[in-house]
Amino acid sequence: MPAINRGTSHSVGSWLSPCTHPPTVCPTCPTCPTYRDTFNTTTNRMNYLAHGCRFLDSPYFVAGTAVPDWLSVIDRKVRVRGHAAETLLADEDFATRQLAAGILRHLADDRWFHQTRAFAETSLRFAVELRQRLPDDEGFRPSFLGHILVEILIDATLMERDPGLAADYYQKLGRVSATHVQDVVNRIARIPSNHHVPSNHRVPTNHLAVGIARFLEVRFLYDYLDDARLLFRLEQIMRRVGLPPLGEHLLSWLPAARAVVAQRCDELLTPPAATPVADPSPPT
Repeated sequence: MPAINRGTSHSVGSWLSPCTHPPTVCPTCPTCPTYRDTFNTTTNRMNYLAHGCRFLDSPYFVAGTAVPDWLSVIDRKVRVRGHAAETLLADEDFATRQLAAGILRHLADDRWFHQTRAFAETSLRFAVELRQRLPDDEGFRPSFLGHILVEILIDATLMERDPGLAADYYQKLGRVSATHVQDVVNRIARIPSNHHVPSNHRVPTNHLAVGIARFLEVRFLYDYLDDARLLFRLEQIMRRVGLPPLGEHLLSWLPAARAVVAQRCDELLTPPAATPVADPSPPT
């Protein structure tokens, strides 16, 4: 993140007013450079394409599959829950129904994805190998990094298989009204239980529409295809969560990690046979 002088005004352009917030506030303020650079970093669930690539003929549904991950970056105090999204499946507005169904598709996928044997084995393998390459690291950094790398490299594999996939994904999302997405989220948003407010308190987000525009501008998914750029993104994650830097020596390991995920990608994206999986699909 760029350095900001504490307590001084820092304008980010004529379309936003100057901000005098301290740096610790800026990551959630859309008038600050640190917020503007939000999508120059990634978080712990970034498999956007894995969630949405099957539904590219339904842009608002695809946007719905991205909503939980967008919120985890743009406005982390805001959450959408399945039971709230279900109330919008019969909404009179078609785009609203699509968004709600996409949110439910994301939540359903997340419920089974981390239960798969392939995910457990691959993330554990990465954690062990990373611990060997990150000397004197007995903390959770190798496990954390192994987890997110599996998900990031799934999207990389999908792009390698279909070189036009990311462009199509961004193009379809560009047809969506970010303001409408934000309005729908505000109808079903909640503060998570670890915040000291009533659990049924609806929390509007004023940042989501701006963040979606930034997501479409930065297009960081392409960085997953290049080891050096991927490492740059991973270093940004480490800074964001307050963990030590990884170092360039990981560059020599990333190709092997790519190969592991590429080999197991179909298995990683297959629900466990014994797990019932709801199948919200784009409504008509």
